[in-house]
Amino acid sequence: MPDVSNMSGDWREANRANWDERVALHQGTPSYDLGPLRAGQGRLDPLVEAELGPVAGLRVLHLQCHFGRDSLILAQQGAEVTGVDFSAPAIAVATGLAGDLGLAARFVQSDVYAANAAVGADASFDLVFVTWGTVSWLPDIAGWARVVAGFLRPGGRLYFCDGHPAALVLDDMVPGVGALPGPLTGYLDGETLVIDDDRDYASPGKLANLRTFEWVHPVGQMVTALIDAGLRLEWLHEHDRVVWPMFERLVSDGDGFWRWPDRAWLPLSLSLSAVRG
Repeated sequence: MPDVSNMSGDWREANRANWDERVALHQGTPSYDLGPLRAGQGRLDPLVEAELGPVAGLRVLHLQCHFGRDSLILAQQGAEVTGVDFSAPAIAVATGLAGDLGLAARFVQSDVYAANAAVGADASFDLVFVTWGTVSWLPDIAGWARVVAGFLRPGGRLYFCDGHPAALVLDDMVPGVGALPGPLTGYLDGETLVIDDDRDYASPGKLANLRTFEWVHPVGQMVTALIDAGLRLEWLHEHDRVVWPMFERLVSDGDGFWRWPDRAWLPLSLSLSAVRG
C-alpha cells in the first residue's frame, strides 16, 4: 500500500480539483446523456444492468457517484439511494437533478474514507454500488473495503465494476510497442502515479487542473481486502470492454462500450459481487 501519511493531502486536493472541473465538462456529453432519465426511462450500461439485477425496494449507497446520473437511474428503478462524492459541484448538480425529477435520492459530499461520519454512523444498506472510475483514485484499498463493509447490513451486497487493473498499467502517453499503449507502471509496483494530463475521457474540453494522483490495485489485493473486511466473494468476471475510451486504439462497438479493434488480448474491465456475512 502507498505511504499516504507522507502525502499531506495533496493527492486528495489535486484529484478533487480535477473532478470539480469535470462536472461542467460532462453535462450534456453523450457519455452522460440525461435524456432517457428525464423521460423516465433511465438505464445503466448493459453490462452493469445485466449483472446487477432488480433494485426496486433496496436501500442503495452509491460511492463516488459523480453528479448522480447513475444514482438517479437506480432511484428511478425503485431504489432508495444515497450518493456520495467528494466534489461539491457534483453534489450540487446531483441534488438539483433529484429535485427536478422528483426522485428519492439523497446526496452527500464526502471523501470515501470519511463517508461513515458524513452519511451517518448507523446507516446500513442492502447494496453498495461502485462503478467506473473509482478505486484507482484511492490510495488505500483495504480502507476502502472496510468502508464498504461498514455500510452493508448482514446479507447486504457490494456490486463493483471498473477498469481492469491489468489494463490500467498501460497509457497512451507512454511510448508503446508498435500500436499498443506503453507501460505506465508495474502491476505489482504499488507506486503512487503522479499524472499530468489535460485530456478528459468524455469531452473534447481541456482540463486546467491536469495533475492527478492514481493507483493500480491488483485483483488479488482487492479481493483479499474485501474478505478481510468480512465479505464473501460471490463471483468475479473479466470483460473485453469498458465504457470509456481508455486507450486511443480502442474502437466503439455502438452499444456504449469500447473494445480492442482486433482481438480481446487483455481484459479491459472487471466486475464482482461480494456479500457481508
